[in-house]
Amino acid sequence: MGHLRDGVARAASEPLRPLELPQLGERVGSLTAEAADWTGLPEGIAVCAGNVDAHVTAPAAKAIDPGQMLLVMGTSTCHVMNGDVLAEVEGPARSLLAAERTALNFLQRLSGIATLTRRFVDAVAGNRAVILDTRKTHPGYRLLEKYAVRMGGGQNHRMGLYDMVLIKDNHIAAAGSITAAVQRARAAYPHLPVEVEVQSLDQLREALELPVDRIMLDNFDLESIRTAVRIAAGRFRWPRSGSGSPSGTPAARSRAVPVLASQCTQPRGRSRGESRARHRSG
Repeated sequence: MGHLRDGVARAASEPLRPLELPQLGERVGSLTAEAADWTGLPEGIAVCAGNVDAHVTAPAAKAIDPGQMLLVMGTSTCHVMNGDVLAEVEGPARSLLAAERTALNFLQRLSGIATLTRRFVDAVAGNRAVILDTRKTHPGYRLLEKYAVRMGGGQNHRMGLYDMVLIKDNHIAAAGSITAAVQRARAAYPHLPVEVEVQSLDQLREALELPVDRIMLDNFDLESIRTAVRIAAGRFRWPRSGSGSPSGTPAARSRAVPVLASQCTQPRGRSRGESRARHRSG
């Protein structure tokens, strides 16, 4: 029971507190004597946060297919080659077999999310739509699943309850109206962006008169989305939530509906990275 309580506590805390990640260039420590010996640099000089540029640049440059190679040039030069083999691991058989299933569980799940995200991204290629994820991640997997969405070409909507206020139907019911809910949110969290989920065109008209950053169209059909876009006259980017699949996404594209599509990719991992998913609001 102790393990269960600890796991539930960690999962419950994920959406409530921001991650304590350093900013790029921020000092995170100093060079140890061992590292100074490796590099020839003075012991104790500052070590700052950075990223592995070549690996994050490859997806951004769309060098994602097997056989493609990307050359990254900067303070150093390196090559990133895509292929069907992710890694070859050597070691004692007992250790490898003990860790194999855990490693594959992570790999298959996250690869499935990235693959399915890419299908949605490809389906809306050529227009203004952007594929977003949602906050409906699995307990303990939030950062990894959000990262997998980015590797598939999607964008992160919000990380938790701490970096955006999303006013949904239950908040509206508790406050009495969209206007009252937005006023309370702005008063309590003036530094955070506010997004409102609307379920009708009347709610949309009310939200358009309020100081909100985004309006989410909850389960609007395509004709209602087109009407909403005409009413707003380009004033907002539109997260659109609801059930859908990559094969259905081109229908929105073919009608030139300029929506910001919101997808929740929650695949059941398969051995080849295939997946099924639902997509809802975030």
